[in-house]
Amino acid sequence: MSKIILKNVRISFASLFNKATYNGEETGFEGTFLINKEDQADQAETIQNAIKDLIKTNLKSAKLQPDKICLRDGDLVEYDGYADHFSIKASSKKRPLVIDRDKAPLVEEDGRPYSGCYVNASVELWAQDNNYGKRINATLLAVQFFKDGEPFGDNSSGSLSDFDAFGDDDSDDVF
Repeated sequence: MSKIILKNVRISFASLFNKATYNGEETGFEGTFLINKEDQADQAETIQNAIKDLIKTNLKSAKLQPDKICLRDGDLVEYDGYADHFSIKASSKKRPLVIDRDKAPLVEEDGRPYSGCYVNASVELWAQDNNYGKRINATLLAVQFFKDGEPFGDNSSGSLSDFDAFGDDDSDDVF
């Protein structure tokens, strides 16, 4: 296992306070962290070297397909904000430590971290070699809010102008 501290990276698909769901089933707490290929090349290199070491040491230098490694090339993904970045997905069955800039604990109602903001994150890389196959995974240990960023998503919201006002005398049958 290899613990890595990611600094000033953008978080995507943040499920830090509630477990994510996939096909209607809870999967765990998770986040995908975006590492700028140019500005954060040193962090990407640290992760790549740790992955190479894990493959060599724990998987007998097996050749893994890219989809079996937690670090991906963002240029091959069609999500906003991923181009020119590497992405690393980390997850955990246990809720990660989530803190603010001053190390104070954060709760969901604080509204941060959110998908699109910048965070520091602690992840642990590990090699899987079992009946489910060989791969390199990342466990999410902790996330620290670093700074605001443009939120991911469509940012659509409802407004009062979406509705007509009606009184108690109006029919229940509005269709």
